[in-house]
Amino acid sequence: MSAYKSPHIIEFAKLGDSGIGYISVGQQNSLPFEVKRFFWTYYTPESVVRGRHAHHKTEQLLLATAGRILVTTEEGNGTIQTFVIDKPNEALYIPPNVWHTMQYSHTATQLVLASTLYDESDYIRDYQEFKNVWG
Repeated sequence: MSAYKSPHIIEFAKLGDSGIGYISVGQQNSLPFEVKRFFWTYYTPESVVRGRHAHHKTEQLLLATAGRILVTTEEGNGTIQTFVIDKPNEALYIPPNVWHTMQYSHTATQLVLASTLYDESDYIRDYQEFKNVWG
């Protein structure tokens, strides 16, 4: 059994109102891991499916700071879930044992917070290898 939780949405407080705008805040004690790296994707054509990998160690939080992102996850036990991330005060937690793909609306900007520094050897890019390692 995995020591990690399954993929799930984390909702951050939404402070403000429509007259002045909103702010959402995350601090280390409100995140499921210490952030070691962050990156963002944008202007991805809607026909492109990104991701198509899992990780050995890296945990991630995926945030749609603009637009909509459709994320499909598959756990090693075969559980498949689909998430729509389209609220800037929500993040999707992706543990290391989860194959995931993303499709974006053209206006989507995705911010990813990661628990590890970049290491190519942490990536599982072959689906059959994912099933062998985590299945």
